[in-house]
Amino acid sequence: MTDPGLTNPDFTDLPVVVAGLGVSGISAARVLRGLGAAVTVVDGGSGPGLVARAAELEALGAAVRLGDGDSLPEGTRLIVTSPGWAPDSPLFAAADAAGVPVWGDVELAWRLRRPLPGTGEPAPWLAVTGTNGKTTTVQMLASILTAAGRRTAAVGNVGVSVLDAVLAEEPYDVLAVELSSYQLHWAPSLRPYSAAVLNLAPDHLDWHGSMEAYAADKGRIYEGNVVACVYNLADPATEALVREADVEEGCRAVGFGLGAPGLSNLGVVDGLLVDRAFVADRAKSAAELGSVEDVNPPAPHNIANALAAAALARAYGVEPKAVREGLRAFRPDAHRIAEVGVVREVAYIDDSKATNTHAAAASLAAYRPIVWIAGGLAKGATFDDLVQGAAERLRGAVLIGQDRGLIREALERHAPDVPVIEAAEGQTGAVAMAEVVRAAASLARSGDTVLLAPACASMDMFTNYGERGDLFAAAVRELADTGE
Repeated sequence: MTDPGLTNPDFTDLPVVVAGLGVSGISAARVLRGLGAAVTVVDGGSGPGLVARAAELEALGAAVRLGDGDSLPEGTRLIVTSPGWAPDSPLFAAADAAGVPVWGDVELAWRLRRPLPGTGEPAPWLAVTGTNGKTTTVQMLASILTAAGRRTAAVGNVGVSVLDAVLAEEPYDVLAVELSSYQLHWAPSLRPYSAAVLNLAPDHLDWHGSMEAYAADKGRIYEGNVVACVYNLADPATEALVREADVEEGCRAVGFGLGAPGLSNLGVVDGLLVDRAFVADRAKSAAELGSVEDVNPPAPHNIANALAAAALARAYGVEPKAVREGLRAFRPDAHRIAEVGVVREVAYIDDSKATNTHAAAASLAAYRPIVWIAGGLAKGATFDDLVQGAAERLRGAVLIGQDRGLIREALERHAPDVPVIEAAEGQTGAVAMAEVVRAAASLARSGDTVLLAPACASMDMFTNYGERGDLFAAAVRELADTGE
């Protein structure tokens, strides 16, 4: 039996524990059973949903232990964890004491890569992380690669499971991989072909323990890069991660930003997306990749996302024409600065995906004047910088959720003249959102934007950010229908 620390290990009869009975845990358990591993799935939860999932895996020959996610089964040789399990979980402490390695699903996928026919090498990974913009950037990148004629997919923390992608019957030429800080933490041997860190702002600090630990996990994405480490010129912390990375010889640092690009950077000149990194004579020439009008929507932070995607595509060898075609073909997912209606000359924008202050700041910078709908679960965040930066754009604010008080206090300090309405406590779901939209409409004037950019997680009032956005859109439609 091969040591599981090696690439392409032999999993036959290997005792493996899968931590978590969520989507990634089920996928990992299925794959490992297919490889012949002796799989035990552990989860601290219980209930009908978990029992049903457990039955499906037990039918495949896996053992499942519900209600106990802390103890390490005897004889375990490897743990494959779901991304959300925190590093200080008792299960991992027991594994550390027993010398048992812990991998995430991304690490497992990386070690299971197969050589492409005719090349002898696995499909390269073009990887993206950052506090915000990951999904959009990876989807833009996949659209560009598709326009260039490559068989590809957006995978990882979005779209296709990374495990399914590397084991696909018809292999991909190249993968556009979104990676969260959780996934990077549990992927010690990952070495992407090229990678980008879009931005860094405090997020998930309850999981990582500190901003330094969070940044360090993000920075893992640059380890072993071959062609380019792509960073944000407007965020020095991303460049600092490049400087600390151990990369392959010849790998270059490539910056992107909204200004005119310097040597080895991508940027914007007179409304054009311009590349001075992947051209023959970087000192004297540049390549036009498209225009800001090719980016949908052309908000500043989304233009930055497009430049990051373009940089990774160009690092892979994609021609400028395909960059333009891919950006034009791209359509963003729901709940990302999407206009859901215009009622009495007031635009209603759903950016429910803005679940932290950094994402909300990007949305707030794209509009004015704004009636801002904000609040939810703060996840340890503070709001002074966000409110101070947006104060002059605010017509009013409607506050929701468990941690609304933190935002109210920041508004009192930095925008005391902005009128604030707080939604009734205890309401959830459609009833709560209908009240919120009516309150926002009462503050808005013709030409204003009502912006749902909560800067907080949603689970105190809604199932997830998607439901929050869907209910916002439904409440806007009801407002239009009733004429209130």
